[in-house]
Amino acid sequence: MGLFISMEGPDGSGKTLQMDMLQKALIEAGYPVLRTREPGGPAISERIRALLLDPACKEMSPETEALLYAAARAQHVSQVIKPAMAEGKVVLCDRFVDSSLVYQGIGRGLGVSTIGEINHFATGGLQPDVTIVLQIDYAEGLRRKNVQYSGQLDRMEQQAGSFHQLVHDGFSQIVEWDPERVRMVDGSKAPEEVHTMIMEVLKPWLDRVLPQ
Repeated sequence: MGLFISMEGPDGSGKTLQMDMLQKALIEAGYPVLRTREPGGPAISERIRALLLDPACKEMSPETEALLYAAARAQHVSQVIKPAMAEGKVVLCDRFVDSSLVYQGIGRGLGVSTIGEINHFATGGLQPDVTIVLQIDYAEGLRRKNVQYSGQLDRMEQQAGSFHQLVHDGFSQIVEWDPERVRMVDGSKAPEEVHTMIMEVLKPWLDRVLPQ
């Protein structure tokens, strides 16, 4: 079996850059890597992603949002993640169930246990082997996003500051829920420093999966 690594964090925490750096480092080290994202991955999940992030869908209810994320994830797991792991690949996933627990369970107030049950069904109980959480002040994260996209934020990024504060606080909690799997990394540091910390965190897991 392969290795399943997820990367989490509030909007603007630097996940995309760190995923780029991690993917490059692992490929150079000889690991077979599959990189993917949530919501997204296969074509069906990408179509759901477009709906979820469309700023025109402001009337979407929290329940609909939660179920659409889970639906996209179910297709993603069955079509992409599980087959890649069966081939012995290192799967790098930008967000997974933890994001739903935080954004919908805490941010939307639907309850962590409810969102957990929905996603346990959607994934068949699949969890990452290790999860990196990049932590950053929510206001700084949104400032980064505004600069990056010149203020053109998606539906989730456009939520009120109080929502993003709940999300930020939620990500601070998930390491307490599963301390053996989840590792917190300071995303406010310089990118190279953050990358070095991530590689140090991942070393015990990568040592179990030798490069081909």
